Amino acid sequence: MARRVFFSFEYEHDVSRAMVVRNSWVTQGKEAAGFSDAAAFEEVKRGGDAAIKRWIREQLKGTSVTVVLVGSQTCSSRYVQYEIGQSVDRGNGLLGIDVSKIKDLNGNTTQRCGEIPKGYPFYLWNKDDGYNNMGSWIEQAAKAAGR
Repeated sequence: MARRVFFSFEYEHDVSRAMVVRNSWVTQGKEAAGFSDAAAFEEVKRGGDAAIKRWIREQLKGTSVTVVLVGSQTCSSRYVQYEIGQSVDRGNGLLGIDVSKIKDLNGNTTQRCGEIPKGYPFYLWNKDDGYNNMGSWIEQAAKAAGR
């Protein structure tokens, strides 16, 4: 069964790391949600908090799993927290992946802020071979949620 997955991440600090994860998913023939180019996202942001939350809810439609990509600022992102809450309300499977050790466009890594979402499986992209294992992590999260 093909899964449509929502990727939650702190845009400003982790977009390049998130794109590594997203691209690995898409190159394996899967469908991703929660991504938009910088210009489109800036347009949504201009609409304010209500527009951003509406965009998040629209992106979550048709998804069965939410993957939280955790970097240095993810834990303090109110929109990531909103995405987690909306995902729980929808009954999506949830898991977290540490992306802090993926190099950004300048070749830098960071420290992750913690392990979120709390109470759900958490993986390390580099150490746990996310490129080859993310599909099974997502499938396990979907089954745990009955999806």
